[in-house]
Amino acid sequence: MAIQGVMDTLKNTNLQEIGVSFSLADLMRDIKIEGDNIYIKLFSPSEKYHNYLKDKAETVLKSIGAKTVQIEFTSEPPKQKQPPQPPPQQNPFESRKRIPKIKKVLAVASGKGGVGKSTVAVNLAAALKKKGYEVGYLDADMYGPSGPTMLGAKDKQVVATPDNKLIPPEVHGIKIMSIGLLLPSEDTPVIWRGPVLFKALSQFLFDINWGEELDFLIIDLPPGTVDVQITLGQTVEVDGAIIVTTPQDVALIDVKKGIQMFNEVQIPVLGIVENMSYFVCPDTGRKYEIFGKSKTENIAKQYNTQLLGRVPIEPKVSEFSDLGIPIVLAKEDTESAKSFMEIADRIIKKITEQ
Repeated sequence: MAIQGVMDTLKNTNLQEIGVSFSLADLMRDIKIEGDNIYIKLFSPSEKYHNYLKDKAETVLKSIGAKTVQIEFTSEPPKQKQPPQPPPQQNPFESRKRIPKIKKVLAVASGKGGVGKSTVAVNLAAALKKKGYEVGYLDADMYGPSGPTMLGAKDKQVVATPDNKLIPPEVHGIKIMSIGLLLPSEDTPVIWRGPVLFKALSQFLFDINWGEELDFLIIDLPPGTVDVQITLGQTVEVDGAIIVTTPQDVALIDVKKGIQMFNEVQIPVLGIVENMSYFVCPDTGRKYEIFGKSKTENIAKQYNTQLLGRVPIEPKVSEFSDLGIPIVLAKEDTESAKSFMEIADRIIKKITEQ
């Protein structure tokens, strides 16, 4: 006798005569079938229902071929099933890896575009190189790579090894990798969607042969708080983030978002760099705060970080950037170059204190 047929019979046997909407299957607690003999255990809260339930069960089961029907009753209600416990949530940051041959990874970010983030990233790389460190620069802004232009690497070639590793070119003693070096021309747009973008980013992070060990790798992130930053936080051990802003209130609003985003992906924020902080008139030496009185230091204190430095507006910064020479290498006596060198000193101090 098939158990499925027995179960279907019990499910179709209602108990409306005693004023309930249950079926015999709803009351069943156990069942055993041996040939034409059936044993079932039924739940019954009161003995007054025993005869009714026994007759009902025997009648329907014998109607489908059972020779003997043995019935036992229990007054114990069914045990409440414990809801399945959700699996322990995996910490998305436990699988982060170190980039091979890199001692310290620094991410340079900004809450919005147009604040000179890449200028800061390139000059920070140059300042660290000037201080005697081995430095690499990784342009992770896939849609707007400006690193090759600012470092004068537009005509440099990327070489692939037999094991599909990319060897970055070197310029000003800095090893550089950017999607801009792999495009047919600098005006070729990158129109990748998410999965392709993340695959390229992963290759940039882990399939670059940087050669000898680097003291610092500067990762120039795209502006905003987008998926690239989150992916970076979940895949790579980053030693610290530097957030670039201008003194404008609209930029400082995005600084707060940037700090909170890095806190969520568990990347320590080393501090804030205020770019285009002021303008010094070359004729009079007078300082003008074109974007208004700076509030950056207050924001830094509010979010338990520090102002790493203020970089003034100087035309020579953009002039030499267009020529592919960071200002710290081109004109070390400028206020901007001095500011970048001081910022590098503060970052080194912060990193060594960690």
